[in-house]
Amino acid sequence: MQEQPKVSIIVLTMGDRPVELDRCLRSALAQDYGSFEVFLLGQGWQPESVPDGVRTLGLEENLGSPGGRNFAVTRTSAEYFMFLDDDGWIPGNDFLSSAMAIFEARPELALLAPRITDADGTTLRRWVPRAHVGDPSTSGPAFTCPEGVTLFRRVAWNEVGGFPGNFQHGHEGVDLCWRLRDRGWDAWYQADLIVHHPALPATRHSYYQRLNARNRVWVARRNLPAPLIPVYVGVWTAISLARNGTDWEATKSWVSGWREGWTTSPGLREPMSWKTIWRLARLGQPPVI
Repeated sequence: MQEQPKVSIIVLTMGDRPVELDRCLRSALAQDYGSFEVFLLGQGWQPESVPDGVRTLGLEENLGSPGGRNFAVTRTSAEYFMFLDDDGWIPGNDFLSSAMAIFEARPELALLAPRITDADGTTLRRWVPRAHVGDPSTSGPAFTCPEGVTLFRRVAWNEVGGFPGNFQHGHEGVDLCWRLRDRGWDAWYQADLIVHHPALPATRHSYYQRLNARNRVWVARRNLPAPLIPVYVGVWTAISLARNGTDWEATKSWVSGWREGWTTSPGLREPMSWKTIWRLARLGQPPVI
């Protein structure tokens, strides 16, 4: 019988949600899969009082979401790994075995995004990474990923270097998916793989509007051929300002981030090929929206 590939379930935490963290870790440990570990990274916090079987490491500083996840991956060695938010939890113990069966059947698959729902079944629109959201119960190609609950094939992750660590929060999943597809990998949203997470508004974070705008610009500047950069940014500028409506404080913060996106370095620029752009368009998600 073929040995099961090992999976690392990676949880990042600042230690400020002990009840939710305990639920998260116990749901990970309960997986009915033969070869996995649960690794907890404390962001500016030394993990303590965690369930037996959880490997821990504490950092003196908070590296941010993408930076912390990138670092955590370097402290694991499994062939596959999964990020699990500390306030999320896996409701079924067959989650890992089901996910790994999909990876085994699809050697070109780099990442697998599960369906996120609140405990009452609510799935927020932003949690569905397909081109046309529609019915969240429909699986399909993914064009971003819910960064805090996605599974990855390590060889693909290493090929593109993981998330852009300077993004801090927001759109690092778009950046990663574009780079993976430019190298011939696939990304998939599997609607019957369920992870629970509280359905909270993204705008609860004070920095949301600024980073949302800045990182939209950075994604374009890092990944798109020059002629498409103003198209992508222009489309998202119109969409975002329309969404903000008459909330002038939100718009002011968004415009500040938009300016920052143009005046600061987004990091390494590696424009995707026109072949990749055509491929994305055929899949239903041309990189202009």
